[in-house]
Amino acid sequence: MNNDIAVRIYKAIQYIEENSNAKLLLEDVASKAHFSPFHFHRIFKAITGETFNHFIVRKRIEKSADYLLHKPDKSISEIAFSSGFSSISTFSRTFKKFYGMSPKQFQESSSSRFSKICKTESKNGKIETQLEQYICNMNEHLQFIDRNAKKIDTVFINDIDVAYVPHIGPFENLGTAFQKLLQWAYPRNLMNGKHQIMSIYHDSPKITEPDKLKVSACISLNGINIDTTDINTRTISSGKYIEANFELGMDELPNMWEGIFVWIFNKGYKINSELDPFDIYHNDFNTHPQKKCNTTIYIPVL
Repeated sequence: MNNDIAVRIYKAIQYIEENSNAKLLLEDVASKAHFSPFHFHRIFKAITGETFNHFIVRKRIEKSADYLLHKPDKSISEIAFSSGFSSISTFSRTFKKFYGMSPKQFQESSSSRFSKICKTESKNGKIETQLEQYICNMNEHLQFIDRNAKKIDTVFINDIDVAYVPHIGPFENLGTAFQKLLQWAYPRNLMNGKHQIMSIYHDSPKITEPDKLKVSACISLNGINIDTTDINTRTISSGKYIEANFELGMDELPNMWEGIFVWIFNKGYKINSELDPFDIYHNDFNTHPQKKCNTTIYIPVL
């Protein structure tokens, strides 16, 4: 396993912790770990268990909690701005969401459950413990892929012409787009086993808000001559892809996606950010006796 990835992520985390009161841009933090922004946000959650933005907010809240407990001479507004928040209202709202009470209530509380939250280990001990955890997280993702991938290979994909219905919003609502796609496909005899049902992922949930995620629900056209004036069409561009096949429950698919990106980075590949990942569905998981989805995912690489 390539532990260098975990070390690079930790360098980014150190930078966040040391500059949590400043404006932290994804591009700047990624550069500290020698990742491109596109690569960084995908690997960050897999290693740390948190999205980039959530991690920053948590660090700022923890820093403010330390001030509230140990620097009673500071005002709430001073603590808010010293911790990296742009306004007192944003700070108070975020703090209450995190701890279930206002900053003032937290500061006045004498409960022992808060008195120890900000104790810190020695710097060396903290680094060693966190690195061990990140390496462990990487190992768990790699083991998941080893256990569940029926096949992983590097392939060259030729252009694939598809008809598609666009979807913008949470992944959980993607089924509506597929319903519209199938309503178009069935009358045209495209659901005959010769055409593949697919999704193209234009955004990553790691950095894009759920209500703005863009996905295309697709069916391959395989060069057939068919009237497509009443549906969108596009081409999945040819290129080099990592091809991986899985049969998993729907609740395991997030682990599949996180794991395959860890696997890709661990093998030394670089993501081709000019192309979009996509997957092909080989069954209707609702008809599977164990409600499993048989899917092949394609990640563009250089």
